[in-house]
Parts: sequence; structure tokens; C-alpha cells
Amino acid sequence: MFIGALSCIYLHLHQKRTQKLPSKSGAVNRWLSFLRRPLFVMSPIGIVTAMELVFSVMFVALLIWSLSNYLHISFGHLHMHKAGEKVWEAKFRSVSLRLGYIGNICFAFLFFPVTRGSSILPLVGLTSESSIKYHIWLGHLSMVLFAAHTIGFIIYWGITNQMKEMLGWSKTYVSNIAGEIASVIALAMWVTTFPRIRRKMFEVFFYTHYLYILYILFYAIHVGVEYMCMIAPGIFLFLIDRHLRFLQSRQHARLLSARILPCGAVELNFSKTPSLYYNPTSIVFINIPKISKLQWHPFTVTSSCNLEANNLSVAIKNVGSWSNKLYQELSSSSLDHLNVSVEGPYGPHTAHFLRHEQIVMNSADLTMLDLVLPVSGSTTQISELQLQIEAYITREKEEPPIDSQIDIQTKWFKPSLSDSPISVVLGPNNWLWLGAIISSSFLMFLLLLGIVTRYYIYPIENNSEEVYHWTFKVLWFLFLLCAGICICSSAVFLWWKRQNTFEGKQIMNVEVQTPTRSPGSWIYGSERELESLPHQSLVQATKVHFGARPDLKKILFECKSKDVGVLVCGPRNMRHEVARICASGLADNLHFESISFNW
Repeated sequence: MFIGALSCIYLHLHQKRTQKLPSKSGAVNRWLSFLRRPLFVMSPIGIVTAMELVFSVMFVALLIWSLSNYLHISFGHLHMHKAGEKVWEAKFRSVSLRLGYIGNICFAFLFFPVTRGSSILPLVGLTSESSIKYHIWLGHLSMVLFAAHTIGFIIYWGITNQMKEMLGWSKTYVSNIAGEIASVIALAMWVTTFPRIRRKMFEVFFYTHYLYILYILFYAIHVGVEYMCMIAPGIFLFLIDRHLRFLQSRQHARLLSARILPCGAVELNFSKTPSLYYNPTSIVFINIPKISKLQWHPFTVTSSCNLEANNLSVAIKNVGSWSNKLYQELSSSSLDHLNVSVEGPYGPHTAHFLRHEQIVMNSADLTMLDLVLPVSGSTTQISELQLQIEAYITREKEEPPIDSQIDIQTKWFKPSLSDSPISVVLGPNNWLWLGAIISSSFLMFLLLLGIVTRYYIYPIENNSEEVYHWTFKVLWFLFLLCAGICICSSAVFLWWKRQNTFEGKQIMNVEVQTPTRSPGSWIYGSERELESLPHQSLVQATKVHFGARPDLKKILFECKSKDVGVLVCGPRNMRHEVARICASGLADNLHFESISFNW
């Protein structure tokens, strides 16, 4: 928690000062570039960089050392838990118990990667979406260890005729049945994470993962307060983030308009506060109750806050049941208002990929080039960009006639008093307020825990000479932890919401101009009337290839700049192909960057 609070102060100061893109000169930067380069690409692990491999080896070494140390001490002071118990049985029990200890180490790190508004991840140059794979790795490893722990004890109880211990719920020690319930819940979540189930039945995976609440409850009852203190920091920061996200999601975002594109995709345009700043490649999570009250889907922000101070746009491709229902709703002529909740935006703390001399962007959604650049903003800024766009349209052999092309449809929505512009959850000084919440909620938790222990639990144990119930201690621990988080984060959020109301009313009175034509018209029909100089420069920079696929290796190897950033977003096969090219070592100037939710 101390590191999390200090990280907030650092990020706030870093955000306020003028950011200077780092140069790539120097031995340190060369080593960092080497460590960030893809080392190997393989399924099911995916793309692994040299830095990730180094830290993975260090983490595995920590687990091996911890297990060997635990076993060395326990074997040296072996305790017989039953009369007539054999030495090898006692050692078997000790190994099973220590495997649970090692699983607890993995569990301590499990929640850090999925804390979307984390102050620790940006400190080391990570984002929550890029860290999901670490959550997956830790989840698989901890499940293997916990499964071995559980099965080991069941075998031990079987060979020592103590199967009744499976139903034990001790008042003063570990609750075995609580651990078994936690194992069953964890197994249900684990099974649905495997790719075949997750991709074909995503809703099953999504809803099953909400069982983590019950899992944490029974896991805490099983291990007790002492071992919960080891994993509490990760859970504590995750719960703060989760509660703030819940408070933000209760508001309805102001949806200004929607554009239905010929390719079957839609663009949603929201109102936002001018103080909301985000970097390129940021994402938002969107929930539309009319389609699904529980489902939240991530989408990349396609607008630029530097050019559109009051608007935020996202593009949604029609590729699943949820997006198909949205497309059908927007196609309805009777729809004049749509309730939408938004979380975020989340993204990199800095535009780190802009440090490269040249950027090569690879995307599978080339039919959505309409949304690469904002349709409004400074003409000079867009015109001065040295762009070269190669669009590969694989499903069509030739350009369709102009008469057969479908125009973009724009649908306007009526404003509602209950809607509000998208804003930073805690205001412009978001990091400072987050640090205040972390510090105050933790201090409140310690204070409340001390009061309950001193004036409630201690008198019971002191006067009756009985140990206070193990389970009730854990429940007090969890309750006070959640109470401190809810009180502090809710107070700060409601205070900022009250301050933000006036700005939201001002934005509602501003009439926002939305263009009737998109810059994406350079793909088809280049002889169409050009609206402005930026659009003309885009047309001149674009070359369209019909019925062909790009030769990625040739394109990348032809980049002669000393520092080339390769940004890729798309299906797994394409990301892996680009990563293999960058990892081949045939071109030292290629630096791989990936954006994806296809885990």
C-alpha cells in the first residue's frame, strides 16, 4: 500500500510536467530495447519478451527456494499428527501443506495485473490490458499448486484413516471444509478459462469469474487472518479500483451520435469533459443495459483528446452477438436515446511508442480507416504528418462501382438530464486523490481493526479464557477492510461528482458539430469531392490493394530508419507473425508493440 500511495504522487508529478520523449541513445536504452524485444512466440504462452523471461525465471526461483526452505525446516522438526503415524506419511503431509504455502505466494500477486486503475503498473511501464497474461500465468500456476495441496491432503487423510477431517470446521484453527469449498469454486473458474471454452462460451467464462467474491471469502476463512495479511495488498488495491469503477459505472454517459458504417461497424460519439486527457491506444469499457445489464466490453478510443476536447469516440465491429444486437438497435429508425455506461478510459501513462523515429501500424480492421484520424482539428497538424497507408482488402478483387457504395448513416440522440459527460473518475488530480484514498482507507482499516480487537475480541478471550472463533475473526477482517475502502472512496467520489456537475451543465449547452462525411472516403472513390486539405493528403498517401494480403516481412524489412516502432493490433496469428519477424534478429531496428484483447 505504501508503494501504491507513493506511485500516485510520482504519476501526478510526472503528468504535470512537460513530457519529453526519451531518446534511444545510450547503453541503458539499448539494453532496455533488447529486453523488450520478443524472444520467442509459442502457443499457448504467446509472445514472451526477454524481460518477461528473466522475471519469470526469477519468480520460479523464488518459489523453488521458498518450497525447499519450508521443507528443510519442516523435515528437521517433523511433527507426528497421529499416534502410530509413519515418517513418510508425516513428510507427505508436510509437502502437501507447503505446496499450499507456495500457492499463497502466487495468489498474493494475482490481483495486481487486473487492477485497471493501478498506480503500480504504470510505474513499471505496464497497463492492465497488457498485464492480463501475467494474471493468466499466475492463475494457472496457483491452481496447479492449490490442486496439488488439496489432493495431497485428501490422499493423506485416506491413508491415515482420517477422512472425517474433510468435514472439519474448527473454531480455533484452519477450516478444512472452507478450503474444499474454495477449491471447488476455483476449479469452476479455472475450467472456463481454457481457450476452447472461453472463446466459444465467453458468457459462461465471464459470469463464472464473478465467483471470485465467494472464492476470496472461503479462502480467507481457510487460511486465517495471518496468511490473509500476505495477500491483502493486492486484494486491497483491487477492491479500491473495483469500487471506484462501480461508482463510475452507475452514471449514464452522454451519447451524442452514432455512425453506421458500410462495413457493418458502428462508431459511438460521446460527450466528455475538456479536463479528461488520455493517450493513444487507450480503451474504455462499455455497458448497454438494453442489450445486457452485466456485460462490459473493451473498445479502443479512436478520437484524439488533443483535437477533440469535448468528444470521445469508439469503433465497434460487428463480430459477435452483443455487437450484432447493438447494430440492430442503432439501425432502428425509432431509437432516439440509448442508455450507455462507460468505465475508463484506461491506457498507457505516456505515449511511449511515439519515441520511435518511424512507426509501422499493422491492423486487421483496414476497412475502418475512417476512424484512424479525427474528422475535426488542426489542418496543419494532420497535413504535416508523413503518412503512407497500404490498405489490403482481401474479400474483394476490385474496387466496387461508386453507385453500389453505401453511404455512412449518422443517427443523433436526444440529450437526457440523467446523462453526464465522460470524465476522470476522481477529477484532473486523479492520481493525488487515489493516493489519498489508498492511505486514508488503509489507516481507517487499521484503526477500526485495532478498536474491534481491543474492545471486543480481547475482552471475550481474556474474561472467558476461550479463543475467539477463527471464522468470526476472518469475517471482521474482511468487513473492516471493505468498510474502510467504501467509506473513503465513496466520500472522495461524491465530492468530485458534486464539483463536476457545473462543468457537465456547461458542456450540455455547447452545440457540438458532427461532420456528415468521414475521411475514410479515400478507400473507395478517390474522385469524390475532397472536403479539406487533410483529407486530400490522406488520399494521396493511400494505396489500396484488392484481393491481396500484405507481405509483412518485406514491408518491415524495407524500413530503413534506425528506430522503427512496430505497432500491431489484430488476431493472434497476425500478432504472432509480426512478433516472429521482430524476434528473428534479421533487423535490429524493429521494436515490437502489441495491443490486443485476444488472450
